[in-house]
Parts: sequence; C-alpha cells; structure tokens
Amino acid sequence: MRYVVGYAATERGRDALNLACALARSQGASLDLVMIDPEQSPYAAVYPPERSYATLLAEQLGAWLDEALAMVPEDIEARGHIRAADSDARGLIDAAAEFGAGLIVVGAGSNGLFKRYTVGSVANALLHAAHVPVALAPYGYSRTDPITRVTCAVGERRGAEDVLEVGAASAAQRGLPLRLLSLVALASSESAALDEARLHVADRVAKAETLTRGRCQVTGEVAQGRTIENAVDNLDFEDGEIFIIGSSRLALHNQLFLGTTASKVLRSLPVPMVVVPRGYMGTPSTAGTAERPAAPAPQTGEPQ
Repeated sequence: MRYVVGYAATERGRDALNLACALARSQGASLDLVMIDPEQSPYAAVYPPERSYATLLAEQLGAWLDEALAMVPEDIEARGHIRAADSDARGLIDAAAEFGAGLIVVGAGSNGLFKRYTVGSVANALLHAAHVPVALAPYGYSRTDPITRVTCAVGERRGAEDVLEVGAASAAQRGLPLRLLSLVALASSESAALDEARLHVADRVAKAETLTRGRCQVTGEVAQGRTIENAVDNLDFEDGEIFIIGSSRLALHNQLFLGTTASKVLRSLPVPMVVVPRGYMGTPSTAGTAERPAAPAPQTGEPQ
C-alpha cells in the first residue's frame, strides 16, 4: 500500500507529511514524497530556462526533499521523487497512477486559522480531478502518531455506499473504532426528520458490522444543528481522528468533486478530511487507508 504526499518546503507541506505519517502508521503503508519541478513555460520566471538556473533549482528541490525524508519516522518506509509537471495537481495525480497509490495527501491553504481549512489551489485542483481519495491536513497539523478513530459521513445520496465501504475497510484493517455520522441541519427539533436520520444511521451501522465482521467497534450518531457547520461544531472529535466524506453527486464517475455539504463541513472540521471519489472502486491499495473488505463467505463466515 502506497500513499503519495504532495510535499513543499512550507508549513502546508509539513502538515501533509505529518498526516501521511499518521495514516501510514495506522495502515502499514509506505510513503512517496513528491516535489513538483515546474515544466518549461513561456510564463515561467526564467524562459528560455538557463542551464545554471535549472541546476540550482534541481539542487534546491533535492535538498528540500532530503530534509523531508529525514523527518519521516524510522518505522515508516518512504521514498522521494522530483517530477516535472505543468501543475502540482497534475504531477501528483500522475504519480499516484504510476505508483498504484491509494491516496494523495496534501495540506490545506496556509492562511487558515489554526487547525482549520482554507483549501488552496493545489488541493482545489485535486478535489476536481483526482481519481483516488484525497486527504486534506488542517493547518497546523502536527500529529504523527497512528490514527485512533474513523468517522464516516453517511448520507442518503448517491455515493454514500462507496464512503461506507471505504470507512469500513479503513477501520477494520487495524481494528479502529468506526463512527457513522448523519449531519442534520434543522432550525428546530423536528422529530420526524431526526427519527428518519436515526433509522438511516442504524441501517448503515448494521451494514458496516456485516462488512467489518466484528474486527472493529461500529457506532452511529446523528449530529443536529441550525446549519451543517453548527452540527459539526456540536460533535466531539479525538485528536487522532479522521473524517471520511464522499464527493458531490455532480462529480464524474470515479472522480472527485467537493460538494456543498463537504464544503460546509470543512469550515468547522478540526481533524483531517478524506474525500472519496464518486463510484470509487479502489486500487490494489484502496481508499488511502485499506483494501475493501471481501464479501462475507456464505458458508464459513471467514474472510475469503
């Protein structure tokens, strides 16, 4: 299992590296740290490129990459790569395809409040074009210890099944607690809507218990607020938690697109978010976190 880390010698790059280490430790993955060397362009600062400039740039990128690899804990396998691309997002997407990676990890924009998100240009481009899940590290993320809990947003729209399967696989592989969450925006306590949300969560919990086969604890919760942001604010999160959510129903098949609900969640979320492409079928190392669990064997109930 391999994760691609979009690294830059900035606070945003360090946030991404810290999150990647935490995820790798939780899932037994290795890391591919990728720095992008901008391709020659008439819009570049130096064009046509001078040999001395190209040499200095290559040396600097190599030095930054060596510094990043030195920050990776010894118990995590990591490799460094410098790739030429016309954009950071394209370079990371191509690297993920080449390595068969199950996740791309990037940092949030650097001008956000501490441990909050402002999606920068690279993350925004990935969230519109990536074909594998993308993990976003909130600003100031410093944790490298293993992930301790997986929370999954389980709505009723198309794509929710993909998110449930990814969350179940992620939690089951390492026996992490799995919390299934329904976010409800209500101006008042409308019992009918809340009852419907509770029934939906209970159904998803039953499905998750089938998928995980007792390998992790599964719970369900309905979070209510006047807005989605309020509902998220009312939740308790662990420091080592990740939040998994699906793409907009407007996204193309097996492609990401940050929908309205996910965008609202980002405004209040204090923990890393993993966005799953619509119709995601996984790679040999799926979900950025785990392979999907096999279907239950009808005769023995044991993993296939």
